[in-house]
Amino acid sequence: METQLLSISKIFTEKLYRIPDYQRGYAWNERQLKDFWNDITQLEEGKNHYVGVLTLEKVLPETYNNWEDDTWIINSKSFEPYFIVDGQQRLTTTILLIQAITESVPETSRLNYNSILTIKNRYIFDSKDEGISRSYIFGYEKDNPSYEYLKTKIFNEDSSGSYLNEETIYTQNLIFAKLFFIERLKELQLEQIENVFKKITQHFLFNIYSITQDIDVFVAFETMNNRGKPLSVLELLKNRLIYLSTKFHVAETEKKQLRKHINDSWKAVYHYLGKNKDNPLNDDTFLINHLLVYFGEITDDGQIYSLRSRNQIMTYKKYYETFLLEEIFSLKRLQQVGKRGRPKLTIRDINKYILSLQNSVTIWYDLHNLPTPSSIVTEAERIIINKLSRIGFPKFNTLLLSVYLKKPSEALTIEFLNSLERFGFIGMLPTNRYGMHLHVLNELALKLGQGKIDQQEVNLHLNKYIEKMSYPDADVIGELSRLFKSTGFYEWIGIRYFLYEYDLNFRDSSKSKRIKIDWAQFNLESEDYITIEHIYPQTANTECWKENFNSYSNPQKKLMLNSLGNLLPLSKPKNSSLQNKCFAEKVDNSKKVGYRYGSYSENEVSKEETWTPNHIFERGIKLLEFMESRWQINLGDRSDKIKILNLSFLDLNGEQY
Repeated sequence: METQLLSISKIFTEKLYRIPDYQRGYAWNERQLKDFWNDITQLEEGKNHYVGVLTLEKVLPETYNNWEDDTWIINSKSFEPYFIVDGQQRLTTTILLIQAITESVPETSRLNYNSILTIKNRYIFDSKDEGISRSYIFGYEKDNPSYEYLKTKIFNEDSSGSYLNEETIYTQNLIFAKLFFIERLKELQLEQIENVFKKITQHFLFNIYSITQDIDVFVAFETMNNRGKPLSVLELLKNRLIYLSTKFHVAETEKKQLRKHINDSWKAVYHYLGKNKDNPLNDDTFLINHLLVYFGEITDDGQIYSLRSRNQIMTYKKYYETFLLEEIFSLKRLQQVGKRGRPKLTIRDINKYILSLQNSVTIWYDLHNLPTPSSIVTEAERIIINKLSRIGFPKFNTLLLSVYLKKPSEALTIEFLNSLERFGFIGMLPTNRYGMHLHVLNELALKLGQGKIDQQEVNLHLNKYIEKMSYPDADVIGELSRLFKSTGFYEWIGIRYFLYEYDLNFRDSSKSKRIKIDWAQFNLESEDYITIEHIYPQTANTECWKENFNSYSNPQKKLMLNSLGNLLPLSKPKNSSLQNKCFAEKVDNSKKVGYRYGSYSENEVSKEETWTPNHIFERGIKLLEFMESRWQINLGDRSDKIKILNLSFLDLNGEQY
């Protein structure tokens, strides 16, 4: 390798830079951008700042001769073309800042005696034929969504490219960075912007390495990825597959076709992962779940991972990175049988895998972006999947992906989804028997993915397992009683979902048929505002509450306070200070925020004239009966339900429970 220290102004002298297809796109976020901007603003006058390493590979004629837009500048102006092997994030950020500078000053401005057009010709594009044909000094290989996005959305150039409207997580990062710099530059005077331009072009120094032909660029890329923002496994995997595509002993046309399929698949993956800008999907989460379905049981000890949270995914990341890059898609497997007797890797193996990845990401996007209209999920299915997302979607990810990849009939899918929702709810009840046995779901997902069972068998196994969970004995009733006595129903993990479903139960019999509670708002946690009301309040100091509750001990009052029958889902978050009002004022007040104007559950409670321990008791029984009916759980007789509610101390209807 050759090495030297150069400024941006020298780096951009009669050279073209392209980010090759095996590289990831622009990955920097706000944290890295703030650090970059601070490096500029804190750099003292006349001092230099070391930016980092920029590793380059000369592009050979057989490659750049296919660059229709660039051959003129290479042949006529002797520009040298280079691929950026390492350092593209820093170099891209520099170009984004220079572009932001050109947009932040008047077109007639001169920065360090350079016109804006001169700056653009130096760092952004050069042109011939009176500006009709242009060669971009820095950019991506053409067969890349970021290529057209950089031209049209960042450089503000016209284009007829086929990827004009295609966006990914990476393109979102590009526009975010540009706007970030524009906002910072708005705060500066022209002289200050000129100083920023001088610093970034003359005093930010890169250590330049040029890779010689005897070094394998793909291996170099993997070795260098630990600088800056680490590469995800998905990004490393793309590089590895492209690398392997060059090593097969097949016709060059086959190699090129495989490379095209890899690029097309990764375009689709990043398009769908970033399609919803408000909720971009994590690539590690997607890749791990696809891996489990595609390869099946992958650990040496046969353990199946549940992947319930982001932390578990990160813990598992190192293992699955090793599995994909060292066990499945390794250079060694091109030459010999792999671990566990896996046959030699073929070009068809890679092609089959990437097509599955591409097919899976469309399903993954639809499952995580409901109620967006979907060609994969029917309306009836969408309603149930939304319920699963309220329970906690990561629990069901792997099995849902496995099922939808098999494309079962709607009837079988509806049966499956209903059972899965029932499984999910029962799993939220706080007992050992009801505990969320996620290994069951993942075992079914892996067996279905490997073709060992079909959808009917999945449904059968799931329903059999649920039946074992749904008939508690005396020990389970006792355990429920102890746990709810300790924490109260208010702290129960399933309380919001349960009360939300109870409220939906009234919808069918209502005239309006509208949903009165917005789940996203209802599920919010806040110190100042509440979404679940204690009807009998936490601070019950007024006479209206003392009259009916003061005959009970403080421990008994606490049990009634957090009992199921005393909890009410609110249609709109309410200031927590209003919780302590008398019942009559809670039902109806001058501000029209009372129960009479709220959710279906609030409307139901508003019909009562007062609120006493008896009301808490009877409503609690009613809610447990709804739970039994809605999720087909046997919670025992009335005396068992009283034990679960921990309200046996109440003297109701002349009987002591």
